[in-house]
Amino acid sequence: MDIPERIVEDKVVVVTGAGGGIGSEIAKMLAQQGARVVVNDLGSSVNGEGRSTGPGQKTVDAIRAAGGEAALNTDSVADWNGAQHIVQCALDNFGRIDAVVNNAGILRDVMFHKMSRDDWDLSIGVVLTGSAYVSLAAAPHFRKQNGGAFVHLSSTSGLIGNMGQANYAAGKLGLVGLSKGIAIDMAAFRVRSNVVAPTAFTRMTESIPSKTPEQQQRASQRETIPPEKNAPLVVFLCSDLAQDISGQVFYSRKNELILFNQLRPIQRAHMSTGWTPQLIAKHMLPAFQKSFVPVDQTRDVFSGYLP
Repeated sequence: MDIPERIVEDKVVVVTGAGGGIGSEIAKMLAQQGARVVVNDLGSSVNGEGRSTGPGQKTVDAIRAAGGEAALNTDSVADWNGAQHIVQCALDNFGRIDAVVNNAGILRDVMFHKMSRDDWDLSIGVVLTGSAYVSLAAAPHFRKQNGGAFVHLSSTSGLIGNMGQANYAAGKLGLVGLSKGIAIDMAAFRVRSNVVAPTAFTRMTESIPSKTPEQQQRASQRETIPPEKNAPLVVFLCSDLAQDISGQVFYSRKNELILFNQLRPIQRAHMSTGWTPQLIAKHMLPAFQKSFVPVDQTRDVFSGYLP
């Protein structure tokens, strides 16, 4: 296989939430590898408050200082028109769009029974709806040019589960369904869509509450993993070398890359007369019970877990 020195030379890539942490590192590596990058960031706090050009501009400045090309966009992914403007920014500045990295997210950590409407709406609005909006804005251009790549950044909070993150988990697991739907619907146009769940110690991770004994124990188990560890896989999936990879779910963790399985049937039960609740208790329960998935969390599956 002929592997170029710069893997995304002349590609135009939109990275949402690229003002800091993982998104910023992805944007900078894309530029180092030859891409022209639209750095999108609203400049808000990790819980969605405020607005500033500062974080995004800092990433743009770093890219330009290293000799790369970048343009800043501060529209909200959670706004339909804002998502259109993000993609238009790529067209206006660089004449095309080749890939979208849906990284923007809001973390509103709270136990489910204490969750407010805003906690739910803001997190889902950015993580899932925002990713859909930006993807929908890019899709017609990918179809017209017969090619393109989506990379959606999920989380083990959704793939496995974490305490106090039902809203965030719902959005992040929803990205798996969104990505698979895109992969199926746009395969005819040579458009691919994949999911990456990254691991890193960022300001979002730092914002997770650590007041209760349970939260303090959780915080003490976090491993400090730099955000740049996640960039290589995302950059690879934006490149032509990944042209045959679509509909997959990956997990990047320090120096380890993991491919996740996806939901498939694991047990079946048939009753020729049909089922009653009593028959389910008598026959289905003992047949299925050994295969039930435990109510575990990320820390139960991976040591040194995050968040």
